[in-house]
Amino acid sequence: MRIGEVATAAGVSTRALRYYEEQGLLHSVRSPSGQRHYADSAVDRVQWIQALYAAGLGSRAIVGFLPCIETGVPTPAMLDRLATERDRIDAQVRELSATRDRLDAVIDAARGMAEDSSRACSSVAAG
Repeated sequence: MRIGEVATAAGVSTRALRYYEEQGLLHSVRSPSGQRHYADSAVDRVQWIQALYAAGLGSRAIVGFLPCIETGVPTPAMLDRLATERDRIDAQVRELSATRDRLDAVIDAARGMAEDSSRACSSVAAG
């Protein structure tokens, strides 16, 4: 597949594909005219890369997970690394939830103040 075909099928830009190659995440073969050609499996690989990036992993971590993606067989060390990444994400989710709860409290307090102010204005206008 050519770079544009992979990009379209995977829902990414051609620039992203070139970046993935620079990072060692994706490989292509060059035609005599210099065009990149990818295996049909490149679309699935790019989607995995995208999912791992979306989970907050960096390219260095992703490179370490590629053997599992390629073979479908995780090593114990890889499973440990994945569990560590999951725990990191869980901690971020807890922190974000706590931040959301604090924002909800601020919003509720601000709404309460606005309602009190509105009532005070109404009583002054009526009096």
